[in-house]
Amino acid sequence: MACVSEYGSEKKMAEGGNDAELLKEKANKYFKEKDYENAIKYYTEALEVNPSNAIYYSNRSLAYLRTECYGYALADATKALEIDKNYIKGYYRRATSNMALGKFKAALKDYETVVRVRPNDKDARMKYQECNKIVKQKAFERAIASDETKKSVVDSLDIENMTIEDDYVGPKLEDGKVTLTFMKEMMEWFKDQKKLHRKCAYQILVQVKDVLSKLPSLVEIQLKETEKITICGDTHGQYYDLLNIFKLNGLPSESNPYLFNGDFVDRGSFSLEVILTLFGFKLLYPNNFHLLRGNHETDNMNQMYGFEGEVKAKFTAQMFQLFSEVFQWLPLAQCINSKVLIMHGGLFSEDGVTLDDLRKIDRNRQPPDSGFVALSLCLSHRTVGRSVSEE
Repeated sequence: MACVSEYGSEKKMAEGGNDAELLKEKANKYFKEKDYENAIKYYTEALEVNPSNAIYYSNRSLAYLRTECYGYALADATKALEIDKNYIKGYYRRATSNMALGKFKAALKDYETVVRVRPNDKDARMKYQECNKIVKQKAFERAIASDETKKSVVDSLDIENMTIEDDYVGPKLEDGKVTLTFMKEMMEWFKDQKKLHRKCAYQILVQVKDVLSKLPSLVEIQLKETEKITICGDTHGQYYDLLNIFKLNGLPSESNPYLFNGDFVDRGSFSLEVILTLFGFKLLYPNNFHLLRGNHETDNMNQMYGFEGEVKAKFTAQMFQLFSEVFQWLPLAQCINSKVLIMHGGLFSEDGVTLDDLRKIDRNRQPPDSGFVALSLCLSHRTVGRSVSEE
């Protein structure tokens, strides 16, 4: 009987393993089609059948990386290594996750492991060198930084004496102010892929920084039952998609408010056009046009995903530094009618977080490795709304 029982158990395990492999292959198919949500679904089902397979965790980690769910990607890569400490792809996935989360020292350690085992892997070596450069740069910045010596880019600007050349025929601020006419002209100018004059761009940035710096980390608004607000997720430099939103839903106005929930830049080729348009409407309708910070309004992401390079190519490194300062003043969350909470990164992994905790966040910084600022920005990229209370 014991032999029969053992045979039956082994047969069941083999059948389960086959089922898990079929689910993995199905997930791989969705992954190749870039349907990452379904890929994650079937990798998860495969893990439910066979929870001790490092490859399944590693594959799901990569799918999470593609959807920018870096916290989940990190957890899966770590689990893969717990199952098999020699699984080199696990180190690569974990390094990539930590890199995206700004945990550069942890990432560097894993990249070192990958390079040591695979010395001829050009991609791994490139990632290692990039990460090593960032670690050294951060160490240098910490060594020379102090609150007393840190100055804003604004202090070094002389906007009033910037000259707008005679041959520039594009939109200009009216007496230094953003108007609806200016916004319409600027959107058409951008639509034709023309560059705004640097003086106008600097004027918008300096003014919006002043507006954002006066806002709380948690913005709270009240809407009447007859009022509506349009909430938009990641625009990611897709300027023509932004124009289409306004075409379908109407331009922002006092009676047509909007909330854009982070990730305005990176990936797309027109991040500057998107963010300057959004900032312009924030200046035009400060109480009816709302912006929240996403994980792509951070230096690490802008360096890796293109916005820094775009600003430097179209304008200057100095302007990117000013964008970095402005991004740090973007609010982190918004609460509507004390019932609906909106933030870019999703809800916290720790219990007991209250609205008052969000109000107290000192947000004028790059996101740390942990804490509310990191959690609200980096764990996910989905637009999230949830009913809330003060408790």
